[in-house]
Order: sequence, then structure tokens, then C-alpha cells
Amino acid sequence: MRRIAPLAAILALTAVPALAGDILVHGGPIHTGVTGAPPAEAVLTRDKTIAFVGPLAAARAKAAKDVRDIDLKGGAAYPGFVDAHAHLTGIGLRELTLNLDRTDSVEALVAAVRAYAQAHPGDAPIYGRGWIETHWPEKRFPTRADLDRAAPGRIIVLGRADGHAAVASSAALAKAGVSRDTKAPAGGQILHDETGEPTGLLVDHAQALVEGVIPPPSPALKRQALETAGQLYAGRGWTGLGNMSVEAADLDQLRQLAAEGRFFLRVDNYMDPSGAEEVLKTGPSADPTGLIRLRGIKLYMDGALGSRGAALLAPYSDAEGLGLVLTEHAQGLALMQKARAVNAQVAMHAIGDRGNRMVLDWFGEVLGSDTGRRWRIEHAQVVDAADLPRFSKMGVVASMQPSHAIGDLYFAPARLGKDRLKGAYAWADMLNSGAVVAAGSDAPVEVGDPRIEFYAAVARKSLTGFSNADWHPEEAVSRQQALRMLTWAPAYAAFTDQQRGTLEPGKAADLTAFDRDLMTVPEAEILKAQPILTVVDGKVVFGR
Repeated sequence: MRRIAPLAAILALTAVPALAGDILVHGGPIHTGVTGAPPAEAVLTRDKTIAFVGPLAAARAKAAKDVRDIDLKGGAAYPGFVDAHAHLTGIGLRELTLNLDRTDSVEALVAAVRAYAQAHPGDAPIYGRGWIETHWPEKRFPTRADLDRAAPGRIIVLGRADGHAAVASSAALAKAGVSRDTKAPAGGQILHDETGEPTGLLVDHAQALVEGVIPPPSPALKRQALETAGQLYAGRGWTGLGNMSVEAADLDQLRQLAAEGRFFLRVDNYMDPSGAEEVLKTGPSADPTGLIRLRGIKLYMDGALGSRGAALLAPYSDAEGLGLVLTEHAQGLALMQKARAVNAQVAMHAIGDRGNRMVLDWFGEVLGSDTGRRWRIEHAQVVDAADLPRFSKMGVVASMQPSHAIGDLYFAPARLGKDRLKGAYAWADMLNSGAVVAAGSDAPVEVGDPRIEFYAAVARKSLTGFSNADWHPEEAVSRQQALRMLTWAPAYAAFTDQQRGTLEPGKAADLTAFDRDLMTVPEAEILKAQPILTVVDGKVVFGR
């Protein structure tokens, strides 16, 4: 379910940002994010900073004559919401290509591909992304046979939502030279049917086998994707994001768009190793606008739980195997040593309990007792109880995505068994251990909606309200904790907590507002809240 306005509607409401000046926001509770502080009546921003937070009368007295007065009319404002982990180019491309995130069965996927092929006749390859089979009635992955009947003879590659698996048509496999005799690369898997033929499903590094059969997005398309994603995210209430696995060309495009005044959000970039030359040479930096920051490097330890690529300490409960390790020890430590030398951050993907333990071990090898680097584990989905205290002790940020739990917990019990579920998506235990938990969405793996992330964190229920004991409801967090996970913690995780993350005088004027108060409405109403205002650097980048 996507309870969100269509892209066209969001773009229609997203105007070119107004020039910075005095902005007075009032007419509903102003949640400052400061621990223990009650909501304020008003917040006054001046140019790029917060000038005053407090009573409305005092705010009016301090405001300039030409102040832009914004009445929330019963809505509520918060520090700017930040998606701590997303993939900006992928978010835009999802909107501009074959988007499969609403397919609810194999047959629905086949119908979507057939319709796309009919709308785009000829023999051009078809690429799409967003399918996830865990809720499908067929209870299986899609196969090349499914794609072949949707568009016979077409080269088709469709990525799973998590980016850790793809299904290819027979024509795509043939073009790539993939046959029953093809060996999977290290860190990858080729699924075969009962006759030994490839099913078309390629896991993790095996996806590289078919990369060459789909033309890469053109620079023009990627520029359009980045601009589209920025407008989309502003319209959802995000003021910024941690941009993961970034290619060097995409970073250049972002810098150019910001310089042209066509991109308005704050983006902290963690580079793919292939594009990490700049950050590993010069360390963190920011562009002249201050919006586009180069922070560090993104690495992968293991795959995903859904495709059984997450590295586990004990075998999967529903299949043989311990998952996949995607980075060699020597390679990983060499990159980490380079990052440490220039004070760049390392953000490393880890899903399984073995994957998380290995990342903590590797961080320890490189950092020793140095706990101030704020290196990050992205996802931290399944953590053994013995490793939980190590996050806080080592100063490692847990970058976790609440929406993963309310999707994965339909199939995680089968993958993990009941005993390991206690350490899965354990936000409350992580916070109670003293760790910083920065929340995000991992879009385009998930929708990329702050309402869903907030709801998932506090309700730990499906979007229709379902939950059971396997979902460990005790791991839900309070609304104050959820707000901190989506505002202050992402700022801390990117070394900007002194400038952003709370509404206090002198801090950056980044603000998000919805038409109802997420801190007090019934759980189900969180998903019905509508974003009404997004302010970045004292400029209104979205208003309804």
C-alpha cells in the first residue's frame, strides 16, 4: 500500500524555493526535538537559521515587517525529517522506468511487463525494479519462463526491490552467455531448476552477469532522475538524506543541479568504491551551496534476508546455507584504512548476525579504541545478543530502516526461526544499549515515506494493523524516540548534529510540518497525515 500523493500532484505543489528571509511558523505544536522540552507555539527563521522558538507573541515581536507568516491551521511542525539511508538516483529512476513495487503476484508482474512491452514495441531491452515475492500467493520467485510469456523474445531484467537479486528472461541470459554450465561469481548465486537449467534468478554478485545486456541510464536520464527524486522527497517532508552507494558521475550531477538552483535538499553522500577516489584522497567536503556533502564510502558485507544472501551464524531455517559474504577481508580493511587516514566515514551494509559481527570485528581491527569516527552499520537487521552492546561501546551508529521490519516480518520467521527473531529489527534493544539509531527507508527498496517510517517504528505493525508475537512488539519505540531517530540521529550520523537535528536558535532552519500531530494522533492516523511544509536552509521547498 502506498498512502501518498502521486508524483504529478507533488510536483504541482512543489514550487521554486522562496528566497530566504523571515518565516514565522505557528498555528499548531512546534516539536523542537530537544529532550524534555514541551512543544512551542512558534518558530521564527531568519535567512538560513532559526532565530527564535517560543511564544507566538514574542516571535511576532522579533519578526521583520515582511515576514512570511505560515499558519499550520492545527498541523504540527518538527525538526527537518532526514532519511538516513536511501539511494537518490534509484528513487528517481523508479519513477521514470518500469516500476514494479505494486505488483502483488507473479501474474501481476507478468501483466505489468506485458503492458510495458506493448507500450514500448520493438526489441529494445526492458529494465524494471521493485518486485518482492514474499507476499505473493505463488510463494516463489519469478522466473525467466514468466518473463518469456510476458514478452517473448525480449531482453528483460527485473531487479528485486532490495537490489540483491534480479530475474532475467531467456533472451537476456542467452545474450549474456549464461547457461547451465555458468559458474556463479564469488558472493553470488545462480538459481537452477530441477533439470539443472538456470531459472533466471541471479542473487547478489551474480547479477553482474547480465549487466551488459541492459544499456545503462544516460547522463541525461540520471540527471532527470536526481531532480525528480529531490522534488518527490521535498514533497514528502524530507529535508535531506544519506545517499548510499553513489557513483562519481551522480555526485557531479548533484553538485551541478544544486549550483543551478534546481536541487534543494541536503545530501550526505557515501560513495560506491568505484567512485570513491575523491573522498579517499581528500576526505569529507561540501559544495559551495552547502547542500551536497561528501562524507565517506559505502561497503557491503553480505546480501539480503529475503533472497537468503544475508550472512548468518547458523543455517537458514528454511533452506541450506549461511548466506553470502560480498567483500573480502583484505579488500575491506584496505579501504577502511584509507578512509580512516583522511577522516572519511565508512558505512557498511550488514543484514545477518554473522555479517554484523564481521563488520564490528573489522571496524575493531582498523579503529581499535578510537570511538569517535561514527562509522556506520547500514541495516543491522539481525544482531546476536552478544554483539548488541558493541555498537555503543565502539561508537558505531546503527543505521536502521523501520519499514524493513513491517515488510520482512512476514517471511523473517521462516528464514530465521523463532529464536533468532528476538535479535531482529531490535530498535528498542539497540537504543537501550546506548547506541545511536539513525532511521531511514532504503528507498527505492521501500517507498521512502517519513510517515511509514515513523509509524513502523512506533507501531511495529503492518500498514493494515497486523502484528503477532513473532514481530516482537516490545521492540517498538516511543514517539519521542522515533522523532529523534528521524531528525537528530541522522544529523549525528553525518557529523552535523551541532548544526541540525533540533529546532533551537542558531541552528539551521530545516523544518518539516504535517497537517496533524504525529506525536498524539492514533497510530493508524499517522499514515493519513499529509505533508504541508518543508523548509531547508530557511527556504520553503514544498508547501501545500
